[in-house]
Amino acid sequence: MAEIKTVQECAKMISDGNSVMVGGFLGIGAPLQMIDQLVENGTKKLTLISVVGSYPGGGFDIGKLTANQQVEKFIGAHIGTDPALVEGYNKGTIEVEFNPMGTFIERIRAAGAGLGAVITPVGIGTEVESYAEKRMFFGKEYLVFPPLGADFAIIKAKAADRLGNLFYEGTSMNTNTTMATAGKVVIAEVDEIVETGVLKPNDIGTPGIFVDYIVKGLSTEERKTLFGQIWEKGNKLK
Repeated sequence: MAEIKTVQECAKMISDGNSVMVGGFLGIGAPLQMIDQLVENGTKKLTLISVVGSYPGGGFDIGKLTANQQVEKFIGAHIGTDPALVEGYNKGTIEVEFNPMGTFIERIRAAGAGLGAVITPVGIGTEVESYAEKRMFFGKEYLVFPPLGADFAIIKAKAADRLGNLFYEGTSMNTNTTMATAGKVVIAEVDEIVETGVLKPNDIGTPGIFVDYIVKGLSTEERKTLFGQIWEKGNKLK
């Protein structure tokens, strides 16, 4: 059964050199409080696994970790939305492993499902070949990628019950449900924690068996206020 802990307690579990999978897409469905605590702790040499580099509005999300020089390696599909990550890649201070977006999430799904590899023709003839083994199957070339797991998966949901069952809302589900299956330790940051039985079975996006720890993050209204402030700031700069 999942344990309810503070953001500070969970962030302390993550050590220098760990691999950390972080859910979200450009701030949407991202565990913002856990990210902020990792920044405050200064945990370094992280392998950061997230679908895209992200620092929306220059104010929040995983870009805080790269800006604070805490990331040694990034595995994802795109880095252009994070200036510090782009700079680190160009200077050679941050190793970047590029994956087509579908390949990225399929590798994580494979790790969670206990599969041995992901075999895909996507990336043939591109620099993506350098991250995989090329093989022939039935007369056609494919790239063979290993599954992609992590020491920790930090995910975000709208609500959790006390057993760790998670409810997501809208597009904030994004990569979180898949990452929940592929971390050795899974930390779920949620808007609210409800009593067991409140969540309807058909509304549960991640069963509690996958979740080790639950932390209370920003409320829904607090997140809306934060996003609104970033939006207003961005428009004023134009």
